[in-house]
Amino acid sequence: MRIMVTGGAGFIGSNFVRRIFDETLTSISSVVVLDKLTYAGELKNLEQVVNQENYEFIHGDICDPVLVGELVDSVDAVVNFAAESHVDRSILSAADFVETNVAGVQVLLDAVKATGKSKRFLQVSTDEVYGSIESGSWDENNPLLPNSPYSASKAGGELLARAYNRTHGMDVVVTRCSNNYGPYHFPEKLIPLFITNLLEGKKVPVYGNGKNVRDWLHVDDHCRGIYEVLMNGSAGEVYNIGGGRELTNLEITDLILSAMGADSSSIEYVEDRKGHDLRYSVDWTKINKVLGYEPKVKFEDGLGETIEWYRNNRGWWEPLKMRSGLK
Repeated sequence: MRIMVTGGAGFIGSNFVRRIFDETLTSISSVVVLDKLTYAGELKNLEQVVNQENYEFIHGDICDPVLVGELVDSVDAVVNFAAESHVDRSILSAADFVETNVAGVQVLLDAVKATGKSKRFLQVSTDEVYGSIESGSWDENNPLLPNSPYSASKAGGELLARAYNRTHGMDVVVTRCSNNYGPYHFPEKLIPLFITNLLEGKKVPVYGNGKNVRDWLHVDDHCRGIYEVLMNGSAGEVYNIGGGRELTNLEITDLILSAMGADSSSIEYVEDRKGHDLRYSVDWTKINKVLGYEPKVKFEDGLGETIEWYRNNRGWWEPLKMRSGLK
């Protein structure tokens, strides 16, 4: 199978590509990566595969219909990781999120439809489209009630994907994942920001009272789930991909502090994010029963390995923090 991976120079997309070429994900013989290389896209993330015979990188935008049409025609499937993904940035300005996460998905879908061939299209989405849940867990039949411009744009993109399946009979599948963590994660997100701040001798900023709850999913587990859906998921279906470890922001902060030999004096409480969802929790029974997926990476082990990766790769993240003005 020859696939196109959009957003393949980003955190999750690049991990997916690397896993293909280290033979963790079999049955994929050739990969075309399309990435706009915005602030969060890094060619360094793909250095391990750049010399692979069956790998090709294209610098371009999923909103470019001519380029996308040419590339889609040459592949058997499309996995769309390309997205603007930082909630804080979407609160400040939503336009880029709508363009990439909604209009970009439409361009990709139209390109697949125009081929007139049955090509699988996998839309990578997020649990944030469900909104916030006080207790219990969302299954795939829960309504979409997004609360941030980011999550609203992701909901828009996946609803377009659903519509193309229903209207045109296209082979479309959607995944909704929990919060990811692991190596190569852009240092604006909670875990890499906290790790790198501590490595720099800085404090870690905790929103509000720190009681917001997230389910944490190692990026390797997420990529295994995506692969299972790509290979064996049913057209028109949605699959939650969970990590199975729910933690408040304070609990995860304490785990990071403890693992790095710091204490609560390194915490700096900051003004809460606007519209901050209290809790996310996905029920991943469906993907477990139908496709046999379950997370394998124990959170403490994955966190420890992630800390060591950032400790040993300052040359990767220090320029990114400096360029982005992260504190």
